[in-house]
Amino acid sequence: MDERIMTIREMCEAYDVTPRTLRFYEAKELIFPIRDGQKRLFTKRDRARLKLILRGKRFGFSLEEIRQLLDLYHMGDQQLTQLTRTHEVGLERLRSMEQQRDELTEAIEDLKDQLKWAEKVISSLKQTNKAAE
Repeated sequence: MDERIMTIREMCEAYDVTPRTLRFYEAKELIFPIRDGQKRLFTKRDRARLKLILRGKRFGFSLEEIRQLLDLYHMGDQQLTQLTRTHEVGLERLRSMEQQRDELTEAIEDLKDQLKWAEKVISSLKQTNKAAE
């Protein structure tokens, strides 16, 4: 499968994406399938780029960030510039994700406390209503 050309259907099945997604990434000039009439044929390079795009999206990178990182591939320095910048952006994203996690953890704890308080009030009100009957 490495050197083989893939159709849009094969790409969709292999990477669990829709044809619309592939056309969108093509329109955004993130992938460059070979056009054969109406057909789109995807090369090994397209598959590698799609893997990086999907990984970047999973980590919360914007399409513009992904494009900039992909464009660094051809710098002629054995990917040193691309990998260095990817590492920098990745560290920034990791810090952001950890901060979001910490904020979410704090919000969860606050909500748990509020729910415990509500349970006590509800229980107390039920006891008061039973006593009043």
